[in-house]
Amino acid sequence: MTELSSLRNIGKETERKLKTIGINSAEELKEIGSKDTWIRLKLKYPEICLVHLYTLEGAISDIEYNQLSEETKRDLKAFTDQWKN
Repeated sequence: MTELSSLRNIGKETERKLKTIGINSAEELKEIGSKDTWIRLKLKYPEICLVHLYTLEGAISDIEYNQLSEETKRDLKAFTDQWKN
């Protein structure tokens, strides 16, 4: 199993949060996907935001989160907008 912290964009705090929701390896993160992982995190940590989803997607795609395509960013933003009250 590959450590979460070996992925781009995943620091110690994000790794800690991922482990609290049962995601313990890079392989598990990739299998679950960024959106489903973000939902799990949002339910446990309501303060997380769109940037967290960008970092997860970047980690899975092996690119810096600020280098995601505009199309990907629009898709992810539309996804998080569904969770706003």
